[in-house]
Amino acid sequence: MNEQLLTSQLFFTKAPSNQDKEVLTADLIEFITLLSERFSARRKLLLEKRKVYQQRIDKGILPNFISETNSIKKDDWKIKNIPVDLEDRRVEITGPVDRKMVINALNSQAKVFMADFEDSLSPAWEKLIDGQINLRDAINGTISFQNEQGKVYQLKSDPAVLIARVRGLHLDEKHVLFDGQPIPGGLFDFAVYFFLNHQALLKKGSGPYFYLPKLESWQEAQWWSDVFSYAEDQFSLPRGTIKATVLIETLPAVFQMDEILYYLRYHIVGLNCGRWDYIFSYIKTLKEYPDRVLPDRQSVTMTQSFLNAYSRLLIKTCHKRGAFAMGGMSAFIPSKDAALNQQVLAKVTVDKQLEADNGHDGTWIAHPGLASCVLAIFDQALGKRKNQLDIMREGDAPITAEQLLEPCEGERTEAGMRANIRIAVQYIEAWIGGNGCVPIYGLMEDAATAEISRTSIWQWIRHGKTLSNGQKITKSLFIEMLDEELQVIQQELGDVRFQSGRFKEAAELMRTITTQDELIEFLTVPGYQLLD
Repeated sequence: MNEQLLTSQLFFTKAPSNQDKEVLTADLIEFITLLSERFSARRKLLLEKRKVYQQRIDKGILPNFISETNSIKKDDWKIKNIPVDLEDRRVEITGPVDRKMVINALNSQAKVFMADFEDSLSPAWEKLIDGQINLRDAINGTISFQNEQGKVYQLKSDPAVLIARVRGLHLDEKHVLFDGQPIPGGLFDFAVYFFLNHQALLKKGSGPYFYLPKLESWQEAQWWSDVFSYAEDQFSLPRGTIKATVLIETLPAVFQMDEILYYLRYHIVGLNCGRWDYIFSYIKTLKEYPDRVLPDRQSVTMTQSFLNAYSRLLIKTCHKRGAFAMGGMSAFIPSKDAALNQQVLAKVTVDKQLEADNGHDGTWIAHPGLASCVLAIFDQALGKRKNQLDIMREGDAPITAEQLLEPCEGERTEAGMRANIRIAVQYIEAWIGGNGCVPIYGLMEDAATAEISRTSIWQWIRHGKTLSNGQKITKSLFIEMLDEELQVIQQELGDVRFQSGRFKEAAELMRTITTQDELIEFLTVPGYQLLD
């Protein structure tokens, strides 16, 4: 690659294309440089703090609520204002930032579209820049798309509200270097989206809104608050112009929800139950505890005690502070088979009814075909209200750390292990091939699915667990199953698709990260090295 100097401190590792130059103007590059100079080193320290915290847990100190912030938890304070166009978020649709998806999501019945630069996007450079252009065009009302058959997709007159999800703190942007080091991927995503769009968004009565993923502490929330405040000051915007919703999708974060709300109080509007990544984080955080090993992932639903406690605590904490408590993702895809589709809708209805009854203000779906079903559930629950901020859950007994860490009952089956392998390999193959949002066996999967699948098996191996048929789960058993399931994938997809894909690379990455003695924290980190 040709290394090109862009400023005295900022480099691109690729020669900019014409499309890059369209987006990355001199003024934007200067803004990215300022943010990198001010915040990159501090982000590195935050990631070091994560390692120290995890080491404490590995040595036997279980996560718990923190006492040094008791005054924050006891004081009577609220988050600052919620913009009018974010008051009703009863159904949100999520998906990657490719052009057709952006149009379809914004045209769906959902109130909000979360445009994802994180778990449902494979962050190849061209896809990141394409995604930013697509969102810019959507905000400006100029977006359109024509498929190979000539069908034209255009934006309707009253699209959903747009929120961008940036990458987590752990992810680098390897194509942009500051002082010779990759800059934070989330900082790049934020800088480009905010710079390109804040004026147009404010002019149309909306604003620069973000989802923040995988935070683990209030210090990380404070980092983002400082990023937002700095950006506002650079463009002479009132404090709180930038608004964020934080995903509570890590086990450490669930013990610091009050603190996260407090340190982001000028910029935050709510928290979200990122349930799939939360399950992954439960496994990863408690990886050294043989009594906390999860069963088949199909058994780990929101009816499990530790997940239901997490949902109820999030609602109670948020509503006490005037913040939204958003429900989690339904990854089901509607089926063309009428009988099967009825089963899908029945499962979705049970799941979303539980969220609505618990008091969530809204929820997530991954497919427009679920919008009407889920809207009906929340329409009934809300009545004439725009949200459920009035549901305080004051009669609830206090949620304890023990409840949030409660072991989960269920079987570890051979079928479940084999399904984990097939799903993870197919997802990884798609991801390293440039597609981060993949329909697999009736579900719209993103990186969280593969993370749960591979960490579950890693933990089963780690603690010498057995399957329900009596087989001990070992590295050799996993490798044997991996070879067999690779053949099943080839049979299911056909030789042409299999041979033209990157399944052998995906299987090798799956083998490596599942059999290493030290757990790889995120598969997307080594996977990123396989992307252009």
